[in-house]
Amino acid sequence: MATLVQYNRPAFFSPLHTRPVVNRFYNTRPNGPAANVQETETGFSLALATPGLKREDFTVRLENAMLTISYQPEATEPKETFTRQEFGVNPFERSFQLPKNVDANAIMATYTDGILTVQLPKVAVKNEVKSISIS
Repeated sequence: MATLVQYNRPAFFSPLHTRPVVNRFYNTRPNGPAANVQETETGFSLALATPGLKREDFTVRLENAMLTISYQPEATEPKETFTRQEFGVNPFERSFQLPKNVDANAIMATYTDGILTVQLPKVAVKNEVKSISIS
């Protein structure tokens, strides 16, 4: 039942909640942005929520029908120190296996208002029927 609802940790301190072995079960994708995939008749639309970044920050790569979107920040010295820091931008890499009916030469990506959208147009898959002679 715990996998069907979001789990909120108790507000009181518990030594069990600070151990890495226990913490890894609470956040299944600690450094990946949320993604929405939508299929239409003409193609697929992949949207990643990545606020606070610039379009130049992303690397979008296609290799062997695997679409990989990644972000690696430049190493800089922190300008400010925080007593408590709960948000920030972490490096990430998300990969998506593309189906055979995606036209790899027509993939387009746009970045608007913190949403990286990748358009994956479909192409008709030809079911080639081949006659084989018997010798």
